[in-house]
Amino acid sequence: MNTPVRIGIVGMGGFAGSHHNAVARLEADGHAKLIGTCDPRPTAFAKEQETWRFAQRGVGVFPDYRSMLDACHRGLDLIVVPTPINLHAEMHAAATALGLPVYLEKPPTLDHLELEQMIAADARARKSSVVGFNFIIEKPRLALKERILAGEFGAIRGATLSALWPRPASYFTRNNWAGRLMMEGRVVLDSCFGNAMAHFVHNLLFWAGGPELFSWAQLAAVRAELYRAHAIEGADTFFVETDTTSGVTIRFALSHACSGASSHLEMVLCDKAVIRYTVGRQIEIRWNDGRVERIALDPFDALVENHLDYYRYLRGESARPATSLADSRPFVALNNLAHISSGTISKIPAELVTAMRDEKEQKDYFHVATMPAAHENFLVRGLWPGANGWGRNPGEVATPADLPRFREVVRAMAAK
Repeated sequence: MNTPVRIGIVGMGGFAGSHHNAVARLEADGHAKLIGTCDPRPTAFAKEQETWRFAQRGVGVFPDYRSMLDACHRGLDLIVVPTPINLHAEMHAAATALGLPVYLEKPPTLDHLELEQMIAADARARKSSVVGFNFIIEKPRLALKERILAGEFGAIRGATLSALWPRPASYFTRNNWAGRLMMEGRVVLDSCFGNAMAHFVHNLLFWAGGPELFSWAQLAAVRAELYRAHAIEGADTFFVETDTTSGVTIRFALSHACSGASSHLEMVLCDKAVIRYTVGRQIEIRWNDGRVERIALDPFDALVENHLDYYRYLRGESARPATSLADSRPFVALNNLAHISSGTISKIPAELVTAMRDEKEQKDYFHVATMPAAHENFLVRGLWPGANGWGRNPGEVATPADLPRFREVVRAMAAK
């Protein structure tokens, strides 16, 4: 057995709890050792500390991440940062200044300028940091991309994503940064695109990358329409189209303004076949000649597997982390350009929105019954909702040359 990787985790609440659960499992199997954690309200997590057996495992608990780093950094191999998006950069900077690489929850940041600062800071660490986009390391995904790169399906012409993930009104009050564009002058951009469904957008960029296996599409032009049904500062619904520098058109439609079961589907449109990838279920390849190939996807514990993959890199057993900070450039730029293109966040017309009460959950939802049809019209027919009953002008065409306008645009959005 390899020497366990020594870890510090920033936080105990929110998604940090999922990292604690994963690391506890990995520690029981001899892969990891939790050295320390921190939280400004540690007593609020007394029950969790008992569940995670901190006392028996010898875990140090600190009031903040700086005191944890001061006390423990010489005995750590990495820091896990699953904190609010707007705190990632400062925590990453503090860790890398001590030579420590970081497991950053996705997204690393949603400000392209801040990302460049983080990339520069990462050069100080002993190893490259990783960004926790969950699904890049799936073996079936990697095998399928190798087939794409080998030309088996012909050239990629397009890629699409439809994702409907219901979120109750309480989701947008879960913390002080939920649904926010900015806080204290810092970019947040919490949204379905920037947060909950970020994995799947990153996957689309991965499909359209090349010619290397670990590569992501480069952006040429972006158009977007951003909407909200909830009373939030940011957007809960995105329609985005981007042309890549290699001539691939990517379209995706995402929304939290729905109810019922969650759904998401990635599609890759090639000259010889259409590939449908449903995370956690199956891959379906429909060839133009009528053949249909189906590949079942085995259970995949994304958090545990991503930890293990990163440990292998830290030990020198693999050449690179699954997604580095530099690999995140297309995702962050796409998010920024979508906001620039849309220019404003429009309210979904009131007559399309129904307030629904889930008596079993005791939660309230805003449901747009026409949302699935709007997704299909956009992804299949290229029809934007703004021109089809949602009452807004289309977004402008934004290119990477427009990125210097990003902060100005977001500040103006937040002021409305």
